[in-house]
Amino acid sequence: MTDSKTDAPLPPPTHAQSIASPINLILFALLITLVYLRLRPKPPTTLSKAPPPIVFRTFTPPMLKPYNGENNMPVYLAVNGKVFDVSNGRNFYGPGGPYENFAGRDASRGLACGSFDEDMLTKDLEGPLDDLKGLGEEEWEAMRGWEERFQEKYLVVGKLVAVGDAEAPKEGS
Repeated sequence: MTDSKTDAPLPPPTHAQSIASPINLILFALLITLVYLRLRPKPPTTLSKAPPPIVFRTFTPPMLKPYNGENNMPVYLAVNGKVFDVSNGRNFYGPGGPYENFAGRDASRGLACGSFDEDMLTKDLEGPLDDLKGLGEEEWEAMRGWEERFQEKYLVVGKLVAVGDAEAPKEGS
């Protein structure tokens, strides 16, 4: 073989590079690894354990009292006859929170008056419920606002009735 321009002989042909060069093998192994990592089967996702179902119940003030967040109990409070599970707001309504006086109690008057004092709560748990007499229109509006906020944010788990009321659960039930 000769070059047609200079009639000089061409150097002997070099043999072609093999596809199995070390760099090609490394790149191929990297490609296979990336494809495997992208397409490998994922472990099945596990769902967290569902909370126990909450049954709508009728509460009396003494029955509601233990639901104050102590001893791993949920935090319930009542507003205008509705009992709310406020356990998600334990930092506010549970032990040590700013509204802890309301936990396990009827908070209607305290929320209506904007007072967190103990004297806003009914002292006699065996007596009649607070009839909320003496509240002005602004206080009723404030209590309705709180009730609406609770209904938007928390579950209603029951209603509050006085001890001895026809709807009150009998002892032992």
